[in-house]
Amino acid sequence: MIVEQIWTGNSARNFFYIVACSETGEAIAIDPIEPPKCLAVAKDRGWDITRVFNTHEHADHIAGNGDVIAATEATLIGPYNSGNRIPDIDEGVREGDHVKVGKTVDLEVVETPGHTPIHISLFGENDEPHLLCGDTVFNAGVGHCHSGDPNVLYATFRDKISKMPDATHIYPGHDYITNNLQFTLDREPDNADAKALLANVEAQDPADALVTTLGMERKVNTFMRLDSPSVIAGVKEKFPDLPESICAEEVFLALRSLRNDW
Repeated sequence: MIVEQIWTGNSARNFFYIVACSETGEAIAIDPIEPPKCLAVAKDRGWDITRVFNTHEHADHIAGNGDVIAATEATLIGPYNSGNRIPDIDEGVREGDHVKVGKTVDLEVVETPGHTPIHISLFGENDEPHLLCGDTVFNAGVGHCHSGDPNVLYATFRDKISKMPDATHIYPGHDYITNNLQFTLDREPDNADAKALLANVEAQDPADALVTTLGMERKVNTFMRLDSPSVIAGVKEKFPDLPESICAEEVFLALRSLRNDW
């Protein structure tokens, strides 16, 4: 299984992905927001895109579907409960379904709502685990909930993301790593891992972006550090009406509120 992370360079700082079978060259395009770039990469690599997959319904993830499908005759896969929010879905998938491509690609569907109610991700475990997570997990951050629910997003992290292995490679829908690390350090100034990582990525070329792992995220992503004394103290300072004994969900929700305005 080959995972190709493709930088768009657009104003929303999108990534999209092509996952290809290393034996047959058959491939799936995930949220291919820039069709010309998607098709050019596939042609250059000798890959045949037979499927398009959408993690959720936002325009910066689905707007490229039509052109890619017109050029490849690929089938469109998306959340089973998307209704008319994602037009022309051929195959609706849900928790536990598998998306298989060629001989080597086997991706398990994980329902990861919160950013939107219908959001799904793909977990692959070939030579090493991968999570193609749309706008659920970002490098050093999490998705906003303007059209979703932060309580639901917290449950996704508690029940799904937290149970995945440290070695899981994270493939997000956007490059926000610099801002997210700066937010982590605003909340947790003594986080030496976040400081070191920020110094390494501030000047990185997003076209050759660092791919983090969940193990790294657990060190630098403030939304995964809900038991950190520094994080808890900072949240209590910003929200003095919170109870003395604060639970993990309350810390997460407070952080998501702070990040909205940061």
